[in-house]
Amino acid sequence: MANCICPHFKAFKIATRLDSVITIQKWLVYCSSQESRNVRAASGKCEVCSTYSGRLHACLHCIYIACYDRQHIHQHAKQKDHMLAMDLCYGQIYCLFCNCNIYDTDVDKAAKREWKKCCQFNGFLESSPIPLPCWEPTDTELEYFKDNPKRLNLALNSHVGLRGLVNLGSTCFMNCVLQAFVHTPMMRDYFLAGKHQCVKDDCLVCEIINLFQKFYTGEKNALVPDRLLHLMWTQARHLAGYEQQDAHEFSMASLDILRSQLDSSTHGILPPGSQLKRAACQPNPNLAGYEYMNDSSSGGGGETTSSAGIIDQIFYGVCRSDVTCQKCGHNSTTQEAFSDISLELPGSTSSPWHTCFSPPHSAGGTTPTSGGGVQVNGLNSLISLQDCLRRFTRAEHLGSRAFKCSQCESYQESTKQLSLLTPPPICCFHLKRFEHTSKARQKIDTFVKFPKELDISPFMSYQLRTDDNSDSMNLNSLKDKNLYSLYAVINHHGDLQCGHYSVYVRQQRDQWFSCNDHTILKATSEDVLKSQAYLLFYHKKHLEYD
Repeated sequence: MANCICPHFKAFKIATRLDSVITIQKWLVYCSSQESRNVRAASGKCEVCSTYSGRLHACLHCIYIACYDRQHIHQHAKQKDHMLAMDLCYGQIYCLFCNCNIYDTDVDKAAKREWKKCCQFNGFLESSPIPLPCWEPTDTELEYFKDNPKRLNLALNSHVGLRGLVNLGSTCFMNCVLQAFVHTPMMRDYFLAGKHQCVKDDCLVCEIINLFQKFYTGEKNALVPDRLLHLMWTQARHLAGYEQQDAHEFSMASLDILRSQLDSSTHGILPPGSQLKRAACQPNPNLAGYEYMNDSSSGGGGETTSSAGIIDQIFYGVCRSDVTCQKCGHNSTTQEAFSDISLELPGSTSSPWHTCFSPPHSAGGTTPTSGGGVQVNGLNSLISLQDCLRRFTRAEHLGSRAFKCSQCESYQESTKQLSLLTPPPICCFHLKRFEHTSKARQKIDTFVKFPKELDISPFMSYQLRTDDNSDSMNLNSLKDKNLYSLYAVINHHGDLQCGHYSVYVRQQRDQWFSCNDHTILKATSEDVLKSQAYLLFYHKKHLEYD
């Protein structure tokens, strides 16, 4: 997607000054006049099989149109040595020799000019690259909605918010994360509200807003997120290139960029004395020399300096880490922000699972079974998301040299325990299926059972820590506030060498859809719950507002 990544296009641009590109955009792609529409209708078919479908491409070197799906444009490229073609549906340039889509700023500018002409000719803004105007209901409309609340709901057969995303060359990881973002209720409400004002050319927030608007115009054709991919490549260079990337890493990087560009506070949601970590909340066994910033005996002080940004409010929570001296009982506490929770799975060589079900240092172990579960201490057992969370929040023995007790003033036997102090409105659980260690390089295929409705109360600090100040509160009322609903599941198919991502999203209530790049199919709850999850997205059922 970066400029001049393809040597064939670079040479073509110098030789032609993009004359043929602009001509095809005007007469065959955007068709901003009645004359160009007539030309497209007369000549917009494959020269070989005379079909109007199959992703028609126009050769940039000569006057020739052929379909992509049946490889007729590929045959033309080999015979004539014409390697560059333009997709007549999306206006995307493709190199048939390098097998890659091409992004160029000059081509993008020309496309925007023709796009605006097309919108003016048709008299609508749905396909315009500029943001749609924000709609504010009148007093009469508000009264109507109050009297007719059912009008606010989408019809069961509505496809609004459902659009495919074209794979631009091993970009299924990006497509899945974008689908999950689009169907995150709080992100949708914010990015469709028109509150972001910006004039920057390289703003990812503006491109995300543009994407959200196009998803909710009601159109059905797939979108090409080439501009968004280009911005991610330039702003997260470790993700640049046509190699398959990790969906979890892309999610973290994109949230970081959105967070910084929205000028959000880095400490807005954090309690006094706590520290912010960009990484997911996960146990850190390397405690030697670790400084605990918020010792329970010190009390801590200070105030939060600013309010939270929208990404903080949606995705960031606070987890609590307690290290307890086994000799004197002294407790040291730190609080860290997290945007998702990474969970170990059975089968990992670096983190054996037997300590989850058996006492520390016992001889029990886990063994994979043919049914997709694991064998724990000789017994067959299906692993659930709750099992993973129990293991995540269990007390872990650190040994006698990992922690120096400030009370005993010496190294002592100690335990460490993680718990959730303030869960975020959106909980993302990352199942660590990919292992890259000196001992093994593998994908862990263990099936993990996960629920549509999740109660995280058993993993909260007030449940796990007897010294938590919330003990005196009504636990039943707290439980209701910790209920979450599943709305997106990203799956990984294949192995480390050859894999593919797809995602299930919930459109409304219990309406589920399978999104596989540009293909959207209806799915059932059973399909979702039987899938091999990699990333799980839950939203809070009951939100609290200040």
